[in-house]
Amino acid sequence: MDFTSKALLVVDPQNDFMPGGSLPVPDGDSIITVVNRLIELFNSNNAPVFISRDWHPADHCSFIEEGGKWPPHCIKDTEGAQFHPDLILPESSEVIDKAVIKEPDAYSAFQDTGLAYILEIRGLTDIYTCGLATDVCVRSTVLDGLRAGFKMHVIEDAARAVEINPGDEKQAICEMKAAGAVIIKSLQLFQA
Repeated sequence: MDFTSKALLVVDPQNDFMPGGSLPVPDGDSIITVVNRLIELFNSNNAPVFISRDWHPADHCSFIEEGGKWPPHCIKDTEGAQFHPDLILPESSEVIDKAVIKEPDAYSAFQDTGLAYILEIRGLTDIYTCGLATDVCVRSTVLDGLRAGFKMHVIEDAARAVEINPGDEKQAICEMKAAGAVIIKSLQLFQA
């Protein structure tokens, strides 16, 4: 596979979204092994690796205490906001901070981050996306990427859903696919 115009985007693999965190995604930590293999694949082919993270102020509008719907999570410079300890990031990986001010909320790695511009000026057109959570931040990121004109690929087995309501994951995947995203399994990349 030619990696010339491709990039990997790992969405929010942070401690607060892992089992034991303040906003755990069921089985969220199970993706780390696959994500590490994907990072290694892209990095060894000189393709950029981007990692997004929630980097919230303590009074972020998404928190229940501020009228939002989530418990406090991923407050900047806390243990919960750090990446999963088993995640292996090369020095060349680029961190994209999102939702860094009190308002507005930002689920997408493209919202107010400059990511679209970074990808565009570097000629990156095919964005392979994975991470947490399929039905929240991955979904928003993929839909925003499509709207910005990128070819968005969702690596389904390297993502997990929070599933506040049963069926949220399936609905999110259907929505992303209907909008033009390509849903794949990691094996397809390793065998390409």
